Amino acid sequence: MITFQKYVKAETLEEAYTLNQVKNNKILGGMLWLRLGTPTYNTVIDISGLGLESIEENDEQFKIGAMVTLRDLEKNTSLNKYTNNAIKDALKDIIGTQFRNLATIGGSIWGRFGFSDVLTVFLALDSYVELYKGGIVSLADFVNMKYDNDILMNVIVKKKLCKCVYDSVRIQRTDFPVLTCAASLIDGKYKITVGARPGKACLFGDDKNILSNGITNESASLFAKELESLVVTSSNNRGSAEYRSRLVNVLVERNLIKLGGLM
Repeated sequence: MITFQKYVKAETLEEAYTLNQVKNNKILGGMLWLRLGTPTYNTVIDISGLGLESIEENDEQFKIGAMVTLRDLEKNTSLNKYTNNAIKDALKDIIGTQFRNLATIGGSIWGRFGFSDVLTVFLALDSYVELYKGGIVSLADFVNMKYDNDILMNVIVKKKLCKCVYDSVRIQRTDFPVLTCAASLIDGKYKITVGARPGKACLFGDDKNILSNGITNESASLFAKELESLVVTSSNNRGSAEYRSRLVNVLVERNLIKLGGLM
């Protein structure tokens, strides 16, 4: 159970940022992962009153506030239409509806968790994070950045010609995934992401032009075998490294064939 000495509901982002620079202070998101540990903090900082709970859309992008819940994303008609329901498919089995009503995209993306469906699907899109001091950074770069005391304000998804699909393997619904996978075609370029390896999601492109003549059963199978040899997996209580490597092959091929069916 989390314990803390002081609670502050920040009135401005600058106040939240300043407080967050103090050692052993912590920004609160939905608190659903944070509460599972046993940390003790001096001050916890609530940013729920800073206007970061909306999804804004224009002709160029979606701008998703850090305090938007996973349930808000799951139900957003426009975002799911743009992603061929890949967002909904990625979120629908995360614990349960009550959990998704509280968990936030900011906490999910900032955590860069190894089991994250959220990170896997957004990494397959043309996505960026907007940091209070760090500015706008591509999600592909953010995934590999060191943790610091900045504040994630928004997740941005650029609108481009996009087709996207998502799939995962779970021992049972609402359990943590054994492996996650998303595939997209954005402005003519393929992106494949694989997560829950059980490490955080990693991104691959069609560097060998295996799919350059389109997706067929043969090219999808060949690409899947290529990724099986590239994706680093390991073992935990949900599956062995060998099993996950085999799942890489299966999910990548399955997603590519699904993606081809959208074209």
